[in-house]
Amino acid sequence: MPELNTQPNLADPDAFYAKLIGLHEGLSLEDSLRVNARLILLLANHIGDAQALEQAITLCVSPRGRAAAPSAPE
Repeated sequence: MPELNTQPNLADPDAFYAKLIGLHEGLSLEDSLRVNARLILLLANHIGDAQALEQAITLCVSPRGRAAAPSAPE
């Protein structure tokens, strides 16, 4: 199986980012988390490849991926 593509692959990443941020406008934290979960599940279903999804999960919890995670409030 080919490796998960982690290189830029969106025709207009800035437009996608703006749409993603706009999706959360006006939502409570709880609703925002629900929207994120639904989006993840929809995209995972679209991908449909368990190995690709496992690679994505692994990248999210690797030391490289942790740098993007928000830190806990003090």
